[in-house]
This record gives sequence, C-alpha cells and structure tokens, in this order.
Amino acid sequence: MNKAKFALLLTLILLFPMIISSGSAHIRPQQMAVTLPATSPVEKSAASKTFGIIYPMTYPTYEMITKDATEYAGKHNITLIVNAPDEANTEQQIRIMENMIKQHVDGIAISPVDAAALTPVIDAAQAAGIPVITFESDVPTSHRIAYVGADNYRTGQQFAMTTTRLLHNQGMILVENGLEEMQGLQQRLNGFIDYIRSETDIEILEVRYHQGNEDQAMSDMENMIQAHPHFNAIIGLDFVSVSASTLIWKAKGLNRHLIAFGDSPTSENGLLNGQLSAVISQNEEVWGTKMMETLLLASDGVPVKEFIDTGIIEINQEAIN
Repeated sequence: MNKAKFALLLTLILLFPMIISSGSAHIRPQQMAVTLPATSPVEKSAASKTFGIIYPMTYPTYEMITKDATEYAGKHNITLIVNAPDEANTEQQIRIMENMIKQHVDGIAISPVDAAALTPVIDAAQAAGIPVITFESDVPTSHRIAYVGADNYRTGQQFAMTTTRLLHNQGMILVENGLEEMQGLQQRLNGFIDYIRSETDIEILEVRYHQGNEDQAMSDMENMIQAHPHFNAIIGLDFVSVSASTLIWKAKGLNRHLIAFGDSPTSENGLLNGQLSAVISQNEEVWGTKMMETLLLASDGVPVKEFIDTGIIEINQEAIN
C-alpha cells in the first residue's frame, strides 16, 4: 500500500466513530418520542386541565375569588371556565352545570343557590367522572367530594359575639340576609339568632332577605330604619349587604353600629371610613386557591379532605390600619 492510500484509509477510520455518534444523537430522541407512552407520568403531570367555577350570581366579591383562582391556574396549566347567572337563579345554575358536564371538564366548583335542587346535577357530574366541590354554601347530602369555606353556623355565632361586645350585651338590632333558599346563609342566620336569644339581652327587631339584589338590600334597610328609628345596629350576613349598607351609612351619616360579612375592598374602605364597626370574614381571598388545589388533586384521583376549613376571623379598623 502506498503512502497516499494509507493516509486515506487512516482518515476514514478516524472519522467513522464521529459519524456513528452524530447519527445516534439525532435518531435516539425521535425514537423515544415515538415510543413514549401517552399515559406516562411526565405527560400526565404536564397535561392541561379544565375546571369550571359556578357562582350564585355576578358580584364584585366573586371577581376577587376568580382572580385568586386564575393566578393559581396560570401556574398549573389549568384552563378556567367561570360562569354565573346575572342574578341569583337556581335554574340557570343547573343549566350552566349541565353544559359543563357536556364539555367534559375535569372538575367543577359551585356555590349552590338551592342545595336540594342542585343535588341531582352534582350527582350526575360525579357519575360522569367529574369531581365536584362546593364553596360558600355546602350540599352535604350530595356526592360532592369536598366543601371549601367555613362552618356557617359558627360564622353566625361569631357575628353574634361581635355584636354582643359592641352593644355591651343590650340594644335592638336589624338583620339583612341574602338568599332565603341558600343553605349556608340560612345556617349563618340560625347561628346568629340562636346565640343572640340564648346568650344576650339583645332584641332582634326584624330580619329581611334581599334575594341577591343590591337595590332590594338598600330598600330593605331603608325601610327597616324608618320603621325602627331607635335601632342600635344593622347586621349584614352576606356579600351583597355590605355594599348596600355602607352606601346608606354614607348617605345618612348614621352613628350606629354596622357589622358586615366578607373581606373585600368595599368592606375595607367601610372600616377605614368609619361606616363599618366590624367585618366577619371566612378568609375569602384564599378560596380560589383552595378550590383549584382540591380539584387538581381530585382530578388526578388523589383523595382530598371533605372539609377544607378556611377559618373565621373578625376584622376591625385597627386590624386594617
């Protein structure tokens, strides 16, 4: 073999491993991508989920909860479908939920207007393999897997204890509540009345329901104030009552106690401006995250706690400052 042929052969020998190596590096990932099982843990954890949230009605406080849920969803590859009747309406809630079942969402969170009416559709979702959780108001007789919120009877008792302290265990009060058929709000009212009647000398002059309508809430309170001018406090047990009552306090310049429900920009402003004496909250600002966390676990088949307790707190002007 002459020197030229020997040099050519030597070059080919040296280059051959590089060609194999380069070819293998290009082919192997393609093979892995083709043979990787579709149900592998890697793909499952990265798969997008779609969750639905159904509110009793459209209202600013629920926008805060949606914002919290949306921030969590954005970090966990979750698509949210958020819906609510324009005004509290059981039939619309049922239709919204039925549509979500038809869309085969991966989970639903609902604050039910009417527990008895929503039970069959909640059970239908569960039967279709869609985990359902409730928040704000529970439906324990249904097949829902969890409730996110606080004990509403105990929340009513906390309202009563705060009222008792502010009124020094005496006086006359007016009460405004939301949806008469909403189980959570009825439990809240029952806890409040039971404590006031058994533990205090306070007289409940009148209780009214605005049925989720802010204009009706304002009308109710104005009529109660006119009928009972010597009242000492108004108690608003739901989200809608707080905005209506602070508007009345601002317009009339009332120097009476006003106790409201729900930590929101409206209630915080009411405390700072001296219109509200106290706010009872179930830490609503974390509901969105807790709902998403629970649905994410449940949709992956992981057991969840039946009661995700967000607690009950009293907020006053000192706490806000």
